Amino acid sequence: MLLRDGSYFCIMQAKGPIGIFDSGYGGLTVLKEIIKELPQYNYLYLGDNARAPYGSRTFETVYHYTLQCLQWFFKQECPLVIVACNTASAKALRTIQQNDLHQFGSSKRVLGVIRPTTEIIGNLTSSKHIGILGTTGTVQSLSYVIEIEKFFPKVKVFQEACPMWVPLIENNEHLSAGADYFVKKHLDNLLHQSSNIDTVLLACTHYPLLISKIMQYLPTNIKIISQGNIVAESLKRYLNRHPEIEINCTKTGETNFFTTDSVDDFNKHAGIFFEKSIQSKHVNIPEE
Repeated sequence: MLLRDGSYFCIMQAKGPIGIFDSGYGGLTVLKEIIKELPQYNYLYLGDNARAPYGSRTFETVYHYTLQCLQWFFKQECPLVIVACNTASAKALRTIQQNDLHQFGSSKRVLGVIRPTTEIIGNLTSSKHIGILGTTGTVQSLSYVIEIEKFFPKVKVFQEACPMWVPLIENNEHLSAGADYFVKKHLDNLLHQSSNIDTVLLACTHYPLLISKIMQYLPTNIKIISQGNIVAESLKRYLNRHPEIEINCTKTGETNFFTTDSVDDFNKHAGIFFEKSIQSKHVNIPEE
């Protein structure tokens, strides 16, 4: 509630951590950048590893999985959840925002990773030709094509689905010689669509782990854009614009991790993405 003096008064609103959601590990690359930018806040990370990957699943399945996970976050008193998964952002976020969010109360918010990226990416290209590398689900949704056209109608967008990249990363094979074939194959496919591409977006939060390989097979004049810092900066601006949400975010600098699958496996692989060792807890989604 906005008071006459310009301050906000929140009626018996419980405070809680900012939620960060991903189908697996990739969202940890976003969380890492968010913590660098906003270390004072508490965060709650959930990886739905038991049902990953989302990239090849139907729109309906991704929608139901994402909604179930958001329900869990809101039960943990999270006032705000970042869907740090491009596939879930592409296939489920808008429907949930429009049709489901109201059931959790007027003070709850859900944001994704596509909008913050598409709002600025047109400013990063000189040729106005952008390449998108993503999962099959993200590419098929056309979310980036549609959203970039809204903000930068003169920019041409070329997409390439990379279905093998996430499995390579999650099996810790992304730095192996075997990964080179799949990296080069999809980069060649993308550049074949336009020789004028000067900016390539890694439209999957897993893909920054492949950046050394990607740099080997892209011309040096092409910029490679990952989303972690973009989302972090966007979240900072959002909290500044919405003090009625920010006031409900706890601030003791604590981060907790949850997974729907094996805790041991999650802890083992998560450190690769987060660049720190972590200790997670198991949760059932949907809750029993």
